[in-house]
Amino acid sequence: MEDNSVKFEDLFKRLENYTNTNIELLKLKTIDKTAEIVSFSISRLVLIVAFTLFFLVFSAGVSLWLGEILGKVYYGIFVVSGFYGIVAIILFIMREKIKQNIANSIIKKAFNE
Repeated sequence: MEDNSVKFEDLFKRLENYTNTNIELLKLKTIDKTAEIVSFSISRLVLIVAFTLFFLVFSAGVSLWLGEILGKVYYGIFVVSGFYGIVAIILFIMREKIKQNIANSIIKKAFNE
């Protein structure tokens, strides 16, 4: 009888160790995926900021250049802002598709093993 209780205690300890190891592994996997998603998002954010600054300066230059060609500086500004207005309307129309693509990208990043 003593032999069975020792085996049961040993089995219980092994089960406890197995459970603790699996919980720790799950924590580490969660931390790894979270870190991967956050680093991916931050790197994309840095790229977006860099491109935004580039396009702001580029747009100012194009506005001034077009204004010089058209005879008045504000004509160039109107042309460039009209172009961005058209782009904004197109993006507004496609907002659900864009949102879905971003969500899919994050989900793929989260579950890609």
